Amino acid sequence: MPIVAMGRFPDEALRSYVFELTRKKRPRLLFVPTAGAETAGSILAIYEQLGPVADVTAVRFFPWPADDLRDRLLEQDIVLVGGGNTANMLAIWRVHGFDASLREAWERDVVLAGWSAGAICWFEAAVTDSFGPQLEGMHDGLGFLPGSACPHYDGEELRRPRYSELVRGGFPAGIAIDDDVAVRFDGTELVEVVTSRDGATAYRVSEAGEQALDARLIT
Repeated sequence: MPIVAMGRFPDEALRSYVFELTRKKRPRLLFVPTAGAETAGSILAIYEQLGPVADVTAVRFFPWPADDLRDRLLEQDIVLVGGGNTANMLAIWRVHGFDASLREAWERDVVLAGWSAGAICWFEAAVTDSFGPQLEGMHDGLGFLPGSACPHYDGEELRRPRYSELVRGGFPAGIAIDDDVAVRFDGTELVEVVTSRDGATAYRVSEAGEQALDARLIT
């Protein structure tokens, strides 16, 4: 039951890392662009970049989701969730029961992956700009993974101080993810941190401070 949470849109090295988890030469991939408002440009970019190496389809919730959405989801090898507004995305998923289908897919060993909103949605809580650039702590993530998460830790200057401030104020401790970094969970256990950029990593963040995790450099 792998989950791979990435700081930002993955480059080729990180995409290959996710694909290899499926053990398929050409995996079936479902792209979920809900957080980014399902823009045509974002969907086209995924088809162009991943279409040569995967059988890609995209799920849309507007004007309404497909009747066979659950069945399509469970046929996939990878679910890739894009960035954008996490709170809006989760609200839409829950209205249509997609959150329950995702848990079912996870329990059937479909690889769940995503960047930014698509990284933090799997946790119980997260640091998000869903409510404005000031960053807020959100407590109603999917809860597949315990604790909290924060992406773009080295990519946006407010992330590090704001996450620390929230945790010192009682927000759940968790993991911070630099850009160009992926953290992999098997079940709910963190098993590996990988990065495509030397010096980038992930951190355990608690009231006591932050602890850098060892990251394996991949190319």
